[in-house]
Amino acid sequence: MPQPGRTVFNKMEHFVAKQRLYWRSCSSIIAAQSSVLSHRTFYLHSPTLARRKGCENAEVIDAAEVSPLKRTKPHAVAENVISVLKFSKLSEHATAPTRGSAKAAGYDLFSAYDYSIGPMDKAIVKTDIQIAVPSGCYGRVAPRSGLAAKHFIDVGAGVVDEDYRGNVGVVLFNFSKETFEVKKGDRVAQLVCERICYPDLQELKTLDETERGAGGFGSTGSN
Repeated sequence: MPQPGRTVFNKMEHFVAKQRLYWRSCSSIIAAQSSVLSHRTFYLHSPTLARRKGCENAEVIDAAEVSPLKRTKPHAVAENVISVLKFSKLSEHATAPTRGSAKAAGYDLFSAYDYSIGPMDKAIVKTDIQIAVPSGCYGRVAPRSGLAAKHFIDVGAGVVDEDYRGNVGVVLFNFSKETFEVKKGDRVAQLVCERICYPDLQELKTLDETERGAGGFGSTGSN
């Protein structure tokens, strides 16, 4: 007949053996996970959570420090922003602005009517389009190199403000000795969108001194 004390002892010994086996199994699993994950980075909110996952050897980084905004480079954000130059035709004579190539800096502007510009004279050539430049930009109406080189034609007063919605006109100067003819549909200028700053104005009694000072025309050299 088994003794009561011996029976209790055997049960305790069996229980302890099972506990030892259980903890050995857990240790083996944790060790295997740690060896595989030791070089991985976990974006967790606290080291405590990492330890609960059996990742004591992992590099733990606060999630706030690796948020998408902080990990994204500034120029990468700028590259993903799509700028749109909006325009509307004011008459059937208008021609939509076009670019000569995919990487051309400006959009060609076309005359909506015929013009005759005498020698050393000027004319405001209407395009019959209105535009809305992208936010934070202005439109610079620039000369076309072909007209300047071949016909001595230049462009003046070429600023289109962000809030301007009127007919875009191109001021053409004829510096040649012959009358220059502009035909409907001719390219007369190009529109370049440029970023601009809108600073506040502050009046001061004096400004800070600089190395150049008041040196103006020709102050930095003869050519």
